[in-house]
Amino acid sequence: MAEQHEAIVIGSGIGGLTAAAFLAKGGLRPLVLEQHFLPGGNASTFRRKKMFDFDVGFHYIGHCGPGEFFPTLLEQLGVADRVEFLPMDQDGFDTLHLPDLVFRTPAGWERYRQRLQETFPQEAQAIDRYIDFLITTAGRAPATRRQPLRELLGKPASRCTLAEVFDAVEASHRLRHVLAAPSGIYAAPPSKAPAVTHAAVVNHYTEGAYFARGGGRSIVEALLSVIEGGGGEVRLRSKVERIIIEGEKAVGVELASGEELRAPIVLSNADAKRTFLEMVGEEHLSPDFAQRVKDYRMALPLFIIYMAMEVDPSELGLPKTNIGLMPAYDIEEQFAACYEGRFPDKPSVFMLIASLKDPLSENIAPKGYTNLQLLSVAPAQPQAWGVSESPASGGRYRHTPSYLAARREMEERMLGVVEEMMPGFIRNVVWQESASPLTQERFTLSTGGTSYGLEHTLDQSMSARVPYQTEVPGLWMAGANTLFGHGYAGCMLGGRTVANMILQQSR
Repeated sequence: MAEQHEAIVIGSGIGGLTAAAFLAKGGLRPLVLEQHFLPGGNASTFRRKKMFDFDVGFHYIGHCGPGEFFPTLLEQLGVADRVEFLPMDQDGFDTLHLPDLVFRTPAGWERYRQRLQETFPQEAQAIDRYIDFLITTAGRAPATRRQPLRELLGKPASRCTLAEVFDAVEASHRLRHVLAAPSGIYAAPPSKAPAVTHAAVVNHYTEGAYFARGGGRSIVEALLSVIEGGGGEVRLRSKVERIIIEGEKAVGVELASGEELRAPIVLSNADAKRTFLEMVGEEHLSPDFAQRVKDYRMALPLFIIYMAMEVDPSELGLPKTNIGLMPAYDIEEQFAACYEGRFPDKPSVFMLIASLKDPLSENIAPKGYTNLQLLSVAPAQPQAWGVSESPASGGRYRHTPSYLAARREMEERMLGVVEEMMPGFIRNVVWQESASPLTQERFTLSTGGTSYGLEHTLDQSMSARVPYQTEVPGLWMAGANTLFGHGYAGCMLGGRTVANMILQQSR
């Protein structure tokens, strides 16, 4: 017997939960189906040693001040009081360590400009042009007394890569690496990254960086309370095998168990390739759109080391900052190695220390302990990890000697960079485990194990991404593959947008 619902949401990632929450708030009772045993997708949290909560994807966000995006969205859902945003060090929320300099990224456009010019005094004009370009591109008031960069670029910003902007402003090799440091947030090198994507990311954090009290679980729990309070439901361990198409319309889903669930609205927060090519089926797509989905390229994935040290955060001697370790001026070469299926010799490492940002929440770490993560971009190919088949295709990997050796090699390279650039920082380790792209694919079913969805390139940006309302009537999309991209801001903005579109058509 097919069970009937008002709306079905496939996947409980942050985009799907946000969409479901707004649907519930708008009067539709959504059923959220999650194949994992925890809700949240990349926004989920897992616990180790009954002492440490590790966030999978919540590290820091911007636009959390009064009246800004995140508080406003939560207020619209009636749960603003459930999430407390903690400011990071506004004079240096990111601290970059390069071979011959340390740069602290401050909040505020003019403070950022000034800090860059103090560090690179010979490149004041290049920095002025670059900052003015970012401010204008991000939708802030354009500078009126400086030469518009459009004249130097010779084409619209929407058609420029970040590398082309660097060329136009005549930034030096060293300066480019400081300016490109946020590239890890969207996993694309300057030669590929759209300048507008980079501008949006820099703008997001330059307005101020924040962490949530207790970690990202507070946001997930707030959204779950809206869904359940509105009569909706979240079912775990419920993998969707296919989207049921009848009369050329999406009318429900079939689970891996064989159970059928029906609804006039099906919203997928799942990977776009899996949604259309596996769950819908190419036979239900137009040839042009099917080919477009096949041609989509996924962003590079991450390798993450989760770690706990028996060290009080106050003993680290650091403010509430993230640490970016770039052992060489070779950003393009590092990305190229990953694209080719190789580990970088000395990978750049992003260190996120939750205990610094929120030292009072004992779910993150008890007093006297430090909870931290080390992240680096990594190859997506299963062969790079010692296996021939990905877990989503049925491949086994976790206990194979070749996989364990590859994972250990990546761990050693990353920890070697930390020891080289911050000697003795890693100490008294009481817990350590790693998540490879294969881990990510096993838990989220994302193609290539990416956390970022579609690769951020000029030919896959803006309207070239997956539309919220698909060509299949009754089928909608949310998540990292859609217009606003990945991350909490992109996915939550997209989730609210698609929910409002559905509600408007349902009235």
